Amino acid sequence: MTLLAKVYNNSQLKFVDEFLRSTLKGLDVAISSVRVVPHRWVQVTVSGEDEKVALRYLADEIGLCPASLDEIKRFSAVRGRIKAMNENSDKLCVDIGAYMPESINVTIPVQRLQAQLLDGRKVALKEIAELYGFCENLPLGIKISNVDVERKLIEAVVSEEQLILYGKWTKSLLDRLIILGASLAEIGSALRIARCNRDVINMEPLGLFEYAIVCKLGTDARGLIPKIGRSLRNASFTVFDPKKVLDFLGYSAGVIS
Repeated sequence: MTLLAKVYNNSQLKFVDEFLRSTLKGLDVAISSVRVVPHRWVQVTVSGEDEKVALRYLADEIGLCPASLDEIKRFSAVRGRIKAMNENSDKLCVDIGAYMPESINVTIPVQRLQAQLLDGRKVALKEIAELYGFCENLPLGIKISNVDVERKLIEAVVSEEQLILYGKWTKSLLDRLIILGASLAEIGSALRIARCNRDVINMEPLGLFEYAIVCKLGTDARGLIPKIGRSLRNASFTVFDPKKVLDFLGYSAGVIS
């Protein structure tokens, strides 16, 4: 099975292997062949008497990628990672880990993003990306809206779960620094070294190597990047700024509840 988890360097495979063995400890299963498949998704083989229990648990805790186009159904909710962005495009491409018989991408038309995220305002994908922190490898929940098997084309919209999350982030009025490509321990260590612990309220997991750092009120998330970036040289960063979103939509922070 292919886990809903990407690694950003080969050393992170060891972390995944240790995480799986710790997570499934106590079950009668053997874990083997933890490896990287196309686009750096992690594939693992699980076998043993408790195999079905282990698979259900991993599906709930981490998530599983569809193996092929045949497994992708209309109206199903899935999670993926944003692909390298072409800011002049009229669609956002999302990798959901389906790669057999060939890699398959899901696209979200920019008109859908405008309707769901910006109250229908006609703005370019580049501006939407700046407002919501869209970047390569950012986890994103989507809902399949159309599947064209013959043309191998899949369209989607942002999932209800993802919209609720963005709504929660916006209402909090707190900046979030999103870190991609680092473990929780690595991020915690970077915060301690930079003495930024007091600027942070919480670290929200978005994936095994993706986290949203919740900043205290008044802390500028972007200002943390040069401070902790020295210890996380292989990670990438993006920012979700709720005040920027509210200003764009013309809402006052005082009336958001």
